[in-house]
Amino acid sequence: MQRLRDYSIQYLKGIGPRKAEVLKKHLGIESAYDLLRHFPTHYLDRSKIRPIASLRAEESSYIMLKGRFITFTEAGEGARRRLTALFTDGTGAIEVVWFRGIKNIRSKLSLNKEYCLFGKPSRWQTTWQLSHPEIDTPEEVEKSSAIRGVYPLADAVRNAGISSRSLSEWICSLLASKPHISETLPPSVLTSRKLMPLREALIEVHSPSGNPDRLANARFRLKFEEVFHIQVTMLQRGLYHKSVTPGQRFTRVGEAFNDFYHNHLPFALTNAQKRVVKEIHADVNTGRQMNRLVQGDVGSGKTAVALLSMLLAVDNGCQACMMAPTEILAGQHFEGLSALLKGMNVTIGLLTGSTTPKKRESIHQALRDGSLDILVGTHALIEENVMFRNLGLAVIDEQHRFGVAQRAALWHKNQIPPHVLVMTATPIPRTLAMTVYGDLDVSVIDELPPGRKPIETLLRYDSQRLNVWKALYAQLRKGAQAYIVYPLIDENEKLDLKSLKEGYEQVRETFRDFNVAFVHGRMKQAEKDFQMEQFVSGKAQILVATTVIEVGVNVPAASVMVIENAERFGLSQLHQLRGRVGRGMEQSYCILMSKPQISKDTRKRLELMTETTDGFVIAEADMQMRGPGDIEGTLQSGVAFDLKIANLATDGSIIQLARNAAEQLLADDPNLLKPENIPYAKYLRLINPHSADWSKIS
Repeated sequence: MQRLRDYSIQYLKGIGPRKAEVLKKHLGIESAYDLLRHFPTHYLDRSKIRPIASLRAEESSYIMLKGRFITFTEAGEGARRRLTALFTDGTGAIEVVWFRGIKNIRSKLSLNKEYCLFGKPSRWQTTWQLSHPEIDTPEEVEKSSAIRGVYPLADAVRNAGISSRSLSEWICSLLASKPHISETLPPSVLTSRKLMPLREALIEVHSPSGNPDRLANARFRLKFEEVFHIQVTMLQRGLYHKSVTPGQRFTRVGEAFNDFYHNHLPFALTNAQKRVVKEIHADVNTGRQMNRLVQGDVGSGKTAVALLSMLLAVDNGCQACMMAPTEILAGQHFEGLSALLKGMNVTIGLLTGSTTPKKRESIHQALRDGSLDILVGTHALIEENVMFRNLGLAVIDEQHRFGVAQRAALWHKNQIPPHVLVMTATPIPRTLAMTVYGDLDVSVIDELPPGRKPIETLLRYDSQRLNVWKALYAQLRKGAQAYIVYPLIDENEKLDLKSLKEGYEQVRETFRDFNVAFVHGRMKQAEKDFQMEQFVSGKAQILVATTVIEVGVNVPAASVMVIENAERFGLSQLHQLRGRVGRGMEQSYCILMSKPQISKDTRKRLELMTETTDGFVIAEADMQMRGPGDIEGTLQSGVAFDLKIANLATDGSIIQLARNAAEQLLADDPNLLKPENIPYAKYLRLINPHSADWSKIS
């Protein structure tokens, strides 16, 4: 057989061109290599035959039955047509039902001939049923493996007549032909980690021997390999970036930094903030471009760290910019930074889509002649006509909200690339940070400023609404402000959820003594700004909003948040919303309003919110409960990131081991030029041939 990557699956027995096209389109399986890398998600044990009489009401697992069909009945027309059979093993009877492929199934089955059925039984009134079970003769069962993998499928694949069993048979047939399978890990890693050889691992994972330890070792090897390739690629890029990409050297800690630190900083930095500032200062003094991610929970003081970093740029004759994803957030950054810099000899400007042409031209001129030190803005910063005299540092806030190309545009704003500092208030689980941001240096601000009181989070149900409104009224009378967040803007008959428009009227009616503002994503910018200004200035005591306020709104007097239909939000989003309160010195509250009829997992998620305010704990729990999902930034890194068997939510220990192994390999052979590592270097280029070097900007 030719190379597995070059061998089309259409030539494998039983597949053909039509099925091959379906597999390519819906599962990404095109070659024999792809087929071997389509792994089972779990396994079914077909070794034990159950008597029908032993079935119980709580039955939920797959079972194997052995017996005979005693009747076949066809009924219905068209899409409603079905085939029903009665199957008995002497201890009892079960109804077997088929809704598709009826003609083919009926032609293959005979009455009073012995068969083995494998499937998941269900109870219909007083009758047990099996729907579309696997059917074999006892002789076929005897020859086949007792443990069979269950493969992930799409509906379109099933509709094309391809089952999990089909995939299992094709893969086992391919492996039985003994194709050439080259090792894909360096010899030193295989030996030091005592990993199963690739051929053995593939055979065991697709056709288990029945030894649980051997299957576990095979899955470990394949998971390790998958994340090891990513770690090596990311670490190599980081090393290359540090070795060849120049950056301006900020040698001076001068007047701007010292004046602000000693005379204008309104609070003492936490130890975590001091540590991160030192890490940044060390980076910008190397002569190589800094590429650092700063993680910090809501309210941890990332903005102060960013400003100190920008002042280092100013002290060294450079300009700095800060890019935010929304006009609201950019405006708040500008106002906050302007207040902190008041009385200092540092100039700052704001550039957004709403900036007037006259003001825009003034800013452009000041950037070109160097009289503007710091520019805050939105995507407007990356427009071609925005040209700096000497951009030394680019700060990107909520970096996951920007695409790679948008961030890359900042890279070209100076002849010597600016240092890049990306910030996120969305805590990233450790395993995710190691994998997605493996080519960045990561700093964590893991302390809150002293004096901040932890937000008290309460779970309340709709039946308790009257008491919630009474408590909110009491807080408003004391001078507090409150957010009330809704999941929808308009009513939706299909979704039994509360909407902002309906809620706004109810809130106005309930809290007649107070002014109520509202804001949502479909409003025109001018109206949105007006409504926000009403709340920020204190003219409105309540802000009714959708999740548009999730990021960036900073109103220290707002100490209460009510989140309607909290059961509809993920943990990380609830945490982000909760971060809008607790920004002042008063005790703050977050009330999660929910329907009483929610699932066990949903209740667990909401109860966790009431138990901790630690964003990193919440992020880890969120990933464990919901999986990594569409990881922000994965497609942006330029690294092949389509995990087939490893799981970022559950395989943290494997990811750490792979990271350690990758670091050891590259410490010994950074460019993978030693003879024993050359085959691995070639394989790495083969699986990731077109990756752009985005490490420069993200």
